Amino acid sequence: MMTTARMQRMNHGGQFRAFSLRGEHSAGTLDPFLAVDHAWMSGPTFPPHPHAGFSAVSYLFLDSETGIDNRDSLDNRNLIQPGGLHWTASGRGVVHEEVPAEPGKTVHMLQIFINLPVQRQDEPPFVLSIAPQDVPVIRTPGVKVRVPLGSYASLSSPLELPTEVTMLDISLQAGTSVKVPIPEGQTAFVLPISGEVWVDDLPYNMDEPKVPVNLPHTEDRIVTLSARDGNLKAVLFHGLPLGQPVHWQGPLALASSTALSKAVDAYRHGEFGTLQPR
Repeated sequence: MMTTARMQRMNHGGQFRAFSLRGEHSAGTLDPFLAVDHAWMSGPTFPPHPHAGFSAVSYLFLDSETGIDNRDSLDNRNLIQPGGLHWTASGRGVVHEEVPAEPGKTVHMLQIFINLPVQRQDEPPFVLSIAPQDVPVIRTPGVKVRVPLGSYASLSSPLELPTEVTMLDISLQAGTSVKVPIPEGQTAFVLPISGEVWVDDLPYNMDEPKVPVNLPHTEDRIVTLSARDGNLKAVLFHGLPLGQPVHWQGPLALASSTALSKAVDAYRHGEFGTLQPR
């Protein structure tokens, strides 16, 4: 029987809205994923903020009206373009900020929080980026699959990741389908983005934001996505569970309460670095 989790509607001021999937709210674990926000951002929303212990990943859909001006306390600053992805592995701590690149235009994106293996949570932070034109794409009649993270079929993302995950941005025209094999031992879930996606013969859409999780439910470990009544876009995630505790405090998530307290103290003492006002 299919297991589902409900996404939570979230608004932050008048310039950010999202459907949010949180691991602690799901039916079972999303491990190694901590959370995913399907978001629209039309103005500066979150001031510079710290992260530690996990990776904060931003992926912009190709239909995003503008990019993101991204910067951090490692002195990185770059433009995340529509179709591109930026991965911040926060490790022992970093300060981060993202704002729409052009005032009055809306960013359509995913914000993805992915746990780091405990042995990497005390390492220095680092970043990875992939430009839109460098994302591998598979096209067959009526089917388009972008592979910004991990691998699918014969294609692999060029990014070498600290946590073993795959993310597939899937577009289907009406009457088509795609099959995705899930490696043994990995968890998987599907986010409907637009239109109605049938996942192993059950429909999902954003009118009732439920997400099929704890996939697959077939012995062959294949997940089938189908477009029966119109075009659709969906994102399929899968990854190798880390099986480690998660201790949260705001935007910090570590594998033990001791490590979390250490990270909080380090941030308070300025050890994550700072960002200058814009």
